[in-house]
Amino acid sequence: MAHKRYCLALDLIDDPVLIEQYIAFHKPDKAWPEITQNMREMGIVDMEIYHLGDRLFMIMETNEHYDPNALPSTPEGKAKSDEWEALMWKFQKPLPWAKEGQKWVEMGKIYDLKLA
Repeated sequence: MAHKRYCLALDLIDDPVLIEQYIAFHKPDKAWPEITQNMREMGIVDMEIYHLGDRLFMIMETNEHYDPNALPSTPEGKAKSDEWEALMWKFQKPLPWAKEGQKWVEMGKIYDLKLA
């Protein structure tokens, strides 16, 4: 099974209270199970999000069936995903170079120790 790694960035609104709330939503016992299920069904195998200041960095591993434009497989999954995204927009702000409506922006790899 071929996996692909994505590295993405996004900014948060620079407000310590909002940042604390955002982090709380991503704790293992607070993650919405419907969102986790949606991600697995879409082909996301693993995901980690890192935080520094108001910047977020995501590493996402996907399988060969992953399609970033795919919608959740059920109407309930789609509704919950829409609800989650609307909630998260209260905390997030697009990077200055993001396209209209784009949240997470894929980063380009510039170095690989294995190739050095």
